[in-house]
Amino acid sequence: MPNIFIHNKNKNVKYVPNKNLMQILIDKDIFVDNPCNGKGSCGKCKIRLLEGELPPMSETEVRLLKQEEITAGIRLSCLVVPKNDITIEVLQKEGKHKILTKSYMPNIEDFSFKPAIKKVLRKISRPTINRQIPYEDSLSEAFGVDGVNWNLLKHLDTSYGKITGVLYNEELIDVEIGDTTDKLYGVAIDIGTTTIVAALIDIITGEEVATASRLNPQKKYGLDVLTRITYAIEHPEEAREKLQQEIVAVLNEIIGDISAQARIDRENIYEISASGNTTMLHFLLGIDTASIGKAPYFPAFIKSKTVRAEEIGLKSAKNAILYCLPSVSAYIGADIVAGAYICQLHKSKENVLFVDIGTNGEIILSSNGKLLSCSCAAGPALEGMNISSGMRAAEGAIEDVIITEEGIKLKVIGDQEAIGICGSGILAAVRELLQTGIVKKSGAFIKLDGLDEADYRYDMLKLNGIKREFILAEAPEELLITQGDLRQVQLAKGAILSGFYALLKQANIEIQQLDRVMIAGQFGAHLPADSLIGVGILPEEVRNKLVYVGNSSKTGAYMALMSIDARKEMEVLAKEIDYMELGASEGYEELFAKCLVFL
Repeated sequence: MPNIFIHNKNKNVKYVPNKNLMQILIDKDIFVDNPCNGKGSCGKCKIRLLEGELPPMSETEVRLLKQEEITAGIRLSCLVVPKNDITIEVLQKEGKHKILTKSYMPNIEDFSFKPAIKKVLRKISRPTINRQIPYEDSLSEAFGVDGVNWNLLKHLDTSYGKITGVLYNEELIDVEIGDTTDKLYGVAIDIGTTTIVAALIDIITGEEVATASRLNPQKKYGLDVLTRITYAIEHPEEAREKLQQEIVAVLNEIIGDISAQARIDRENIYEISASGNTTMLHFLLGIDTASIGKAPYFPAFIKSKTVRAEEIGLKSAKNAILYCLPSVSAYIGADIVAGAYICQLHKSKENVLFVDIGTNGEIILSSNGKLLSCSCAAGPALEGMNISSGMRAAEGAIEDVIITEEGIKLKVIGDQEAIGICGSGILAAVRELLQTGIVKKSGAFIKLDGLDEADYRYDMLKLNGIKREFILAEAPEELLITQGDLRQVQLAKGAILSGFYALLKQANIEIQQLDRVMIAGQFGAHLPADSLIGVGILPEEVRNKLVYVGNSSKTGAYMALMSIDARKEMEVLAKEIDYMELGASEGYEELFAKCLVFL
């Protein structure tokens, strides 16, 4: 069996020579950046060949790689199938990522703590010769329940004296010896396509006692939901289990992290409340997603789900409950229902637009409490992907750009040397390129021969053959913004802005009639109004109406954990949100084309 030695990780990998190099590395849990999931279109999965031979370079590699990279032995791992022993170097680094954990906590009238999970202390007397009562009947009598689940009885030792019962919606799910009523915890989770955030909640007080976050490890199978769904369709025998295992493993890691922070035993976590988009919840429960990825785009389920956490491998208290919030449709998920609830869109007497900006842009328009939603495929450009020098929001990523006659000023996460540009950075860069006139409203760079050499902008542009490119940084390595990058931002802008206008048109509302625009989500929280409006993702008319609500998905999961009334209200709300398919609406193609133009 041939061997791959990864030099900069000092690791040997044995492999069967029938897969491409990217897949071999991913199967061995070696990080390879691959936004397109091995389709050979993004050019990100670079490795350097140090020793040995690989098949001849393909035309696609020649097109996507620079000449100096080719000379240095750089290859795209998804496009080469190794046959023999080789030594390589992986080129991607995973720095410390910037993940949003804070969220907006609303002042909702009548919200009071009423969790589904609770503990009750009782004293159980031993049977006597004159009162030969079965243990099940003793428990039923003590805790006021009608019988005890046989599975619980199977794991119980008959104990007497002080006994603490754990009840979920008045069902006895566990029994603990002694008084453990002071140990009652739950976890509220937001499962995003890119990031996962969780909070440990003291259910007795409602206090958030610890938080932790991770990148979603499913990223190795693609950066957006459609790419992951495609992976699942193409690998029907293994993908569903792999995708579930990835997310369950990282959730167990996070639960371990927050338990250690709070110095509690994870056995004292009795309920987990999970919010996320429709696809992520399908992956979590191990349910087929194929129908989400093809017309007419229907999911296997949208209703809330309640299961035993251990059934899917989550490590918490014995018989702990996992509750998944309800969704609306294939592309309006529980995360958006959670956001609509905490923003009280269904009770508002105003005209309010709720926007969650990410790889998908989900929008809800509330007009006097009537809710209409749509989803627009913004694509991964807004999270730094599909951009030539793009990366996630990690150390070394450019997150803001200012262009003046004195030069280019960059703000870099971690105050380090720039190694790439993240989503907020690419939007800031495009904003500045538009404001300085380096990019025209059409999205094209101005021509060099139209500039005087004394013009400060002249040396910021270069020609790559006949293509113009903007030089964002030159050291430690050249970082460029290409015409293709501008096109990716244009497509994202066009998708979100057209969804915005389509909903207003459907509701017969003028933009001046909007009272508020609420920005939610991991990515949206890092976008100032100058970037959102400067690029044209949102129109100028709403500049002073923006309200940032942070990670509203996690807040919704918290409220579902802490109140069965809030949970029931969300379940009703999910049914009341109407969904509008943009592609099927009259005049949408024309609207989309109009929204591509930078104003």
